[in-house]
Amino acid sequence: MTTAISIANGGFAIDGIPTYPGRSWRGRRIEGLLFNSRMANAIADDENPATRGAWSYADGPWDAERSTRGFVAALPSYRAHGLLAVCLNLQGGSPQGYSWHQPWKIGGFTSDGTIKPAWAARLATVIEACDALGMVVILGLFYGKQSPTLTDEAAVKAAVTNTVDWLLQRKATNVLLEIGNEVDLPNVFAHPVITAGRCHELVDLARKRGQGRLLVSTSLITLDAPPEALLAACDFLLPHGNAVNGPDGPPQSSPHGIRLQVARWRAGAGYRGQPVVYNEDDHFDFDKPDNHLVAAVESGASWGYFDFRRIRERFEDGFQSLPVDWTISSARKRAFFGLLKEITGA
Repeated sequence: MTTAISIANGGFAIDGIPTYPGRSWRGRRIEGLLFNSRMANAIADDENPATRGAWSYADGPWDAERSTRGFVAALPSYRAHGLLAVCLNLQGGSPQGYSWHQPWKIGGFTSDGTIKPAWAARLATVIEACDALGMVVILGLFYGKQSPTLTDEAAVKAAVTNTVDWLLQRKATNVLLEIGNEVDLPNVFAHPVITAGRCHELVDLARKRGQGRLLVSTSLITLDAPPEALLAACDFLLPHGNAVNGPDGPPQSSPHGIRLQVARWRAGAGYRGQPVVYNEDDHFDFDKPDNHLVAAVESGASWGYFDFRRIRERFEDGFQSLPVDWTISSARKRAFFGLLKEITGA
């Protein structure tokens, strides 16, 4: 691997050079940020024969290898617009965007925490393709509704150590690790060690296993600061903006906006200057002078685009709902990438 991600002076650097070097936008510093997009299902497969048919392409059956090939083919266009990171998860993400009932079997771990070979092969393809483009993979391990596939806490810890070992063996220096997706959501994760109250144990496990060669965090949806132990353990911070109502939030809204969320996380006990990275936010308004992306930038935080196919939308819409059109194919995608290109000067 030739692309190496690191943290320096409170921001990100690739190969020792700050991201977007020297760049500012509307008087705000862009250097050191890490703009990203959630593509949680880029290496996903569904092993449930009762549900995988729902993800069929118009011209053929669902095909995980085809999906990953299409994703890799689209990476250069993302990079050309200034995107530096893509977000994947070894237990995927809901292929319907938001859904409480999730009967599909999407997950890259066996019940004892071993990485499935086919998932590992697709992940290696993506990491290598990103490496060639100077891009970063934010790799999530656990997704709430798929976490019960792991037998017990020992299997959860094995999944962490197996993934870290696999990354180190491949010398994958362009990967940031996200232990779990929104670990503060109640009644979602099957194992308490993944949840916000104990997730610092897994962050510490991954950091120690990584021997200083891997940066580790986990994502949360809370407006308020995460628990002190978790905030202190993470190398970088991963708030999500899905439950936040606007850049500042209407006066009566709860929770209030992005600017307040960033400020509260930084004011939390345990904060030690880590960079803040939104790697999931489903608010857009890219044509307006103020929106979640702009608010994050003005707060000195990186921002991540989360787009799924809404009801009655087309195949071209969204980056999570299966099957995915990985090209910049919809008005919403074009609006995001257009603003991103302006901000980054790509």
